[in-house]
Amino acid sequence: MRRLQKNLIHNRIIKYILICTFVFLLLIGRLYWLQIKNHDLLKIQALKQRGKEIELYPNRGIIYDINLIPLTNNERTITLFVLKDSIKSNESIKDFILKNSNLKEEELRENLMKNDKIIEIPLIGSIKNSNYNKNMLVEEKTTRYSSKKILSHVIGYINKSENKGESGIEKVYDEILKESDKENSLFIELDGKKNVFLGSSYTISKKNTSSEPRGVKLTIDYHIQKIVEEILDKNKVNGAIIVADTETGEIRALASRPNFEQEDIDEYLNRDDMALYNKAVQVAYPPGSLFKIVVLLAALEENIDYLNQTFYCKGYEEIGNVMMKCNNEEGHGLINLKNAFSKSCNSSFIQLGQQLGSVRIIEMAKKLGLGSRVNIGLLEEIEGNLPKGDYLQGPAIGNISIGQGSIETTPLQITNMMMIVSNKGIRKGMTIVDGITNGDGYMIKKYNREIPERVISERSCEILKEYLIEVIEGGTAKNIELESVGGAGGKTGSAQAILNRKETIHGWFSGFYPKEEPKYVITVLVEEGVSGSRTAAPIFENIIKEICKINR
Repeated sequence: MRRLQKNLIHNRIIKYILICTFVFLLLIGRLYWLQIKNHDLLKIQALKQRGKEIELYPNRGIIYDINLIPLTNNERTITLFVLKDSIKSNESIKDFILKNSNLKEEELRENLMKNDKIIEIPLIGSIKNSNYNKNMLVEEKTTRYSSKKILSHVIGYINKSENKGESGIEKVYDEILKESDKENSLFIELDGKKNVFLGSSYTISKKNTSSEPRGVKLTIDYHIQKIVEEILDKNKVNGAIIVADTETGEIRALASRPNFEQEDIDEYLNRDDMALYNKAVQVAYPPGSLFKIVVLLAALEENIDYLNQTFYCKGYEEIGNVMMKCNNEEGHGLINLKNAFSKSCNSSFIQLGQQLGSVRIIEMAKKLGLGSRVNIGLLEEIEGNLPKGDYLQGPAIGNISIGQGSIETTPLQITNMMMIVSNKGIRKGMTIVDGITNGDGYMIKKYNREIPERVISERSCEILKEYLIEVIEGGTAKNIELESVGGAGGKTGSAQAILNRKETIHGWFSGFYPKEEPKYVITVLVEEGVSGSRTAAPIFENIIKEICKINR
């Protein structure tokens, strides 16, 4: 009996030890999970409760150029994080800020009026990370957008408070670019009164190397884009420029002016200079004499015998009760079709337009992509406008023949039209997006391209290319010189328009380079440009010569 009782006690002790061991192991496992496995997440949650989180790296994926040069998340600045109240109460901190930043005293006062407890101030010079004061911290911060504002209209901008794309590529690929995992954040620990606690700060870093879609690769070439933007700024013009690769249909540069600061959108919302508009795709303009390309192709596709026709220009044309002036008010006299095109004779093309009729001309415009979206990958792109219905009847043929009236096209549509001509009548799908990448820039999914389609005969395009080359060699663009770099072809345009409730003239030039086996199509629009030959054509020339320098 005693032996049985002793065995029972012994068994209970063993069970108790086993239970305690099991509980102990569970506690060890739980501590391992909390202290080791889940350490970073719990640390962040704890810091959030007692600290202030500041992003040191944008919480969005990278947008790359065609060479995988980052167009976003590529600039780092030494940044001071300081309590607003500390600046007000400590003159030494204020003096430090004025000495080591670009802020003026008035701008600093404006910063102090913000609601934020902690103010971020970019510093200048080579200041190293250090605690200058328990309420001052200096860290390196990566900015989302470049201070050079390169490709701002294409990249677009975000709503910072929601980390949501509002325009451009940021909007189109918002779900791809919006990352849920923060790569680098600074947590500043605060005490009960929301003051920095003993100057404590913690940096949590996490590099995303997954194979998930995290970036967007564009067809833009950073080096060509930089050339285009520098030329626009040097010439101090508003408008747009597009450079496209003839063979692939890929856009190598696209710029709009005036430019804007992506980090400070509020400044531009109430302005009337349309700085936030991408004028290459989002604003339509009368094409002026560039539309003579459409009229000429309509004639060549209708009957090749138009090549042998001559016209008489007396300096104006009368259609009904409307008198329309030629660009040469003294008149060109007798003139053949090639010279009428190269010298941009309005009278000749009005006569040609009357023979063809409005319907044929507008049908050709549609074939060339006018009046519809090109669909390069930007949501902001508009359709432009082509006349229809009753407007195609009667005296309207005068305006239609020379690209005026209700005809409106975007610089992108003009580029697409010139691409068709340069590709001997074949329309290739144009794009500004190469595809979606992972966080390291490796391609995951290519952008869907349109299948090439013939829309104009090769014969008509070869004739037109010869005429376009003559525009530069002896016509309205003979003021530019490109023979030394392979020659070029193109067309000038001067379009009457209304801008800011005033009548003005926009200058156009669109063409291809070189003249044999074209590599690029370039379109230049200069708002309030006097004329295409005087303002847009020289910019076209400048761009080509600068591209030649980097391609040597």
